[in-house]
This record gives sequence, structure tokens and C-alpha cells, in this order.
Amino acid sequence: MKEEQFIPVTLLCSQYSVEFSFIDELQNIGLIEIEIIEQDHFIHADQLAHLEKIMRLHQELKVNLEGIDVVMNLLEKENQLRLELNDLKNRLRLYERD
Repeated sequence: MKEEQFIPVTLLCSQYSVEFSFIDELQNIGLIEIEIIEQDHFIHADQLAHLEKIMRLHQELKVNLEGIDVVMNLLEKENQLRLELNDLKNRLRLYERD
């Protein structure tokens, strides 16, 4: 992967006014992935929206890390169910046309 696709964690911490320990704890519980390149910590740009959602839950709604983990797992499950439902609807349309 190219380095320009990574965002330094220190930049995120200063931009979003969060401590590095918060980001590190998110990685420890598996909510985000941190890449270490030459002793610097980076987050892939694809994870930025996910991280922002997590930070909003924590800062605006005062949800603790364990609660965030539960919420994110439920949102992922909902997304999977929504995809499965759309797939089943598409398959059903094939049979309705006959």
C-alpha cells in the first residue's frame, strides 16, 4: 500500500482532540487497525469514517469503549442482514418473473 493512504495517528489526535491512549485502546479491542511504519503509528484512510463514528459515540453520547464495541458489532450485523435481505429479494424477483 502507498504511504499517502495512511493518516498519522498524531495528526488525528490533534485534529479531533483525543488522546493517543484512546486510539490505542480502540486498536486493543479490535475496533480499528493501526499500522506501524518506521516507529510511527498510522491509520488507513479507509478507516477514517469508521473512526469518526466511534469518536462521535464516545464524545457526544458518552458511550464507553465496551458499549462502542457492542454498538459497532450490532451495526455490522444489521448491515450483513440488510445485504442478505437485498440478495433474497433479488432472488425472489427472478422466480416471480417466471
